[in-house]
Amino acid sequence: MSNAVLEYFNNQKGKNIAFCGLGRSNLPLIEMYKKFGANVIACDKRSFEQLGDIAGNLKNSGVELSLGESYLDDLKVDVLFRTPGMNYNMPKLKELRDKGVLVTSEMEVFFEICPCKIIAVTGSDGKTTTTTIISEFLKAEGKNVHLGGNIGKPLLPEIFDIKPDDYAVVELSSFQLISMSKSPDVSVVTNITPNHLDVHKDMQEYIDAKRNIVKYQGKDSVTVLNYSNEITRGFAKNIPSEVRYFNKENSIWRDEISIFFGGEKVLDVKDIAIPGEHNVENYMAAIGAVWGIVSKENILNVAKSFYGVAHRAELVRTLNGVKYYNDSIASSPTRTIKGMLSLFEQKIILICGGYDKNIPYAPLGPVINEKVKALILLGATSPKIEAAVKEAENYNESLDIYHTNSMEEAVKLASEISIKGDIVSLSPASASFDMFKDFEHRGSYFKDLVNAL
Repeated sequence: MSNAVLEYFNNQKGKNIAFCGLGRSNLPLIEMYKKFGANVIACDKRSFEQLGDIAGNLKNSGVELSLGESYLDDLKVDVLFRTPGMNYNMPKLKELRDKGVLVTSEMEVFFEICPCKIIAVTGSDGKTTTTTIISEFLKAEGKNVHLGGNIGKPLLPEIFDIKPDDYAVVELSSFQLISMSKSPDVSVVTNITPNHLDVHKDMQEYIDAKRNIVKYQGKDSVTVLNYSNEITRGFAKNIPSEVRYFNKENSIWRDEISIFFGGEKVLDVKDIAIPGEHNVENYMAAIGAVWGIVSKENILNVAKSFYGVAHRAELVRTLNGVKYYNDSIASSPTRTIKGMLSLFEQKIILICGGYDKNIPYAPLGPVINEKVKALILLGATSPKIEAAVKEAENYNESLDIYHTNSMEEAVKLASEISIKGDIVSLSPASASFDMFKDFEHRGSYFKDLVNAL
């Protein structure tokens, strides 16, 4: 255990620390800080009854509770941990900061005291797959890897087991990055397109949050940026770190056959087991992150054996000659365009729509007209997607457009209109929150429905 880690936690004794949002990132921390003698207050907008066993177990363990609509009122604390889902700029949090309360998060503390090198990935699309590929590369090289952040589990509870020679590989969302003041040793930005504008006050705030991943890097750091994305490319300005671009010749680039680092061939595109042009980009980004750490041999071995992450162009089953794919991760138009709508030569049956994040859908329309034989819409974004399709210059009235009220209805309809040889895919181009807890819940439900056909 590093001295810095032990010193940090010993300094928490006697402090009044609030944890806001009783989800997977904060619950392990409550027990941890309590163990080191902090006075812990568990806060949540939900009531005692709504939280059920969570609230009961916390109360029985001696944790103070602040619940309900007024859960942030009259808090007398030294430190407040927010979950990534809490808007950093919400008035109540600003009030607490103005009173001198340190408003932080699990990931911010982890970055401050982590004893090993951190590789972090952000972007509008491709974060989880790129993060996972990096993790697989390092494990293939024999490294001990701690995978977390916006993917999987919180990492701070593992801090006592992390050794200096290990690697922490983390996915970071804009909600995590917005308040961070420390950058990782290796930063990867896959791309930046409009997203989460239902939470961020405007596109500039979203971009500025993402920029924090590189803002505090030093001359010994490495930055991997998507050269073909204008916003991402601009992140290289005024940073002292080594910059590695992907999608740029003589950096990390590809031709029709292979991927190269500089003038050196790394692997052939056909060696990548997961399909799609977007995954070729994910591999280029991941290669840029580990170059000089992981051998070409192990990079190739992972490419051939890694079949992807659940809910990402995931083949669910083939029934009566029809293939059903789950691409629930596609919560933005660009993700659907670069994902499922880039994978097949034939036109597909697309289930699309969901929660409205106030992002533009115009770019999706022309691609649907080109790549889709039947469009099944559901959710709040349905009118926007239909408008984008019909307003596109290549709009073809022969495209069948259906509106449904539920996922059950959408899957049933897809099975009825499909014939042998068809491809049906859920790729919503929208968030899930109007009908589901998250994209995983949506994807799992879709799979259950398909497997029950």
